[in-house]
Amino acid sequence: MKIIHVPFCFYPDPMGGTEVYVEALGRHLSQQGISSLIAAPALSNQSYEYNHLPVHRFAITPEIRHLADLYGPGDHQGALEFAKLLDAEQPDLVHLHAFTRGVSLRLVKAAKARSLPVVFTYHTPTVSCIRGTLLRWGEEVCDGVIDVATCTACTLQSQGVPRGVAEALAQLPPMLTKPLAHTTLKGKLWTALQMRAMVQCRTEVFQELMAEVDHVIAVCEWVKKVLILNQVPEAKISLIRQGLCHEPSELSPALETVGQTDDSLRLIFLGRLDRTKGLDVLVRAIKADPDLKVSLDIYGVLQADSQDDYQHYLQGLIHGEPRVALKAPLRSDQVITTLQTYDLLAIPSQWLETGPMVVLEAFAAGIPVVGSRLGGIAELVTDGVDGLLVEPDSVQGWTGLLKSLCRDRQVLAKLKSSVGQPESMQRVSTLMASIYSDMLCRK
Repeated sequence: MKIIHVPFCFYPDPMGGTEVYVEALGRHLSQQGISSLIAAPALSNQSYEYNHLPVHRFAITPEIRHLADLYGPGDHQGALEFAKLLDAEQPDLVHLHAFTRGVSLRLVKAAKARSLPVVFTYHTPTVSCIRGTLLRWGEEVCDGVIDVATCTACTLQSQGVPRGVAEALAQLPPMLTKPLAHTTLKGKLWTALQMRAMVQCRTEVFQELMAEVDHVIAVCEWVKKVLILNQVPEAKISLIRQGLCHEPSELSPALETVGQTDDSLRLIFLGRLDRTKGLDVLVRAIKADPDLKVSLDIYGVLQADSQDDYQHYLQGLIHGEPRVALKAPLRSDQVITTLQTYDLLAIPSQWLETGPMVVLEAFAAGIPVVGSRLGGIAELVTDGVDGLLVEPDSVQGWTGLLKSLCRDRQVLAKLKSSVGQPESMQRVSTLMASIYSDMLCRK
């Protein structure tokens, strides 16, 4: 059996949790005699090997001419290059791990035109949420039901449009907004006027994607609920939580941490330097109390140019704060051993995580987690047992929680003693192989 996995990006690009997951899944599937090839969009075609897995990058159009390129069925050039790859590699099945202009409905159609089954894994809220966070108005957890008017207003508000104006623009009739869909005019005004048509387009593309794929993998409970609420048949969905991607034999020594001469609480953050990850909330919580005896090391990953602004903002926030350090990202095989040198993993996310995988890595390292009471974090961390949960955007709440941990170290010791070992990726690959076999039998 031969599978082509299609993530958002891949090594040597900065890899996030999804890409680490895909690489580990491919390796574990190979142990079961299933061949995997990683195919990811890039600016040019190239082929190479990574951790004994063949990788092919297929070229997509570098220039985005209008909003319809982002919200529509996908990049035409990328689909043509992907189709060539399908013809050359002759896979048995295609497994998509993203939903972007590069990893799009057009790729699914190329696979279906060749009678290939397609499996799709929902890894991030951006799959169904135009705003990208599944937080309505950026404040409350959304039920995930896609409604064009509501989603248009919420998206516009996230882009700085006042809520009242956003709600008014969301009611513009399609006959006025649809003709603007392919305009090359740019600027905030034109974006606002086009947004309802873009959300309508994206909704239709998402619905078609869900209809076309043969099976959908939900990596947490809230994802499954959102899919069902949006009319994806429950029989088409499998809930398969993420597994630990590293085996003990794969781990490298930890990076040396800066030596501490006091008894400060040692916090670590691992992940993308993106506003949705909430690092600014955590940094502001630390700065709110100059006497707070904590240190925070941030091992940040940049995956998009849009994150540069946030990194600069973070650097300004951290400037002059000796308790917080911004460090280079870790290699995946260094994560667990490095985590073992800290007291707590901090996950101050401001969106609904589907994992995150770093929770499993912290548990494998034997350290508890302090994280936002949101989505997948709240599904994986048992508050007061193997970690602590706090309201996501409450700077005061984070400060108070850290202060209480510094004051009573017995709490940390109790949490650490209750941390259990997570499921491995071997279990995930076994379940996935069963789904693949079922799809091929149906074919």
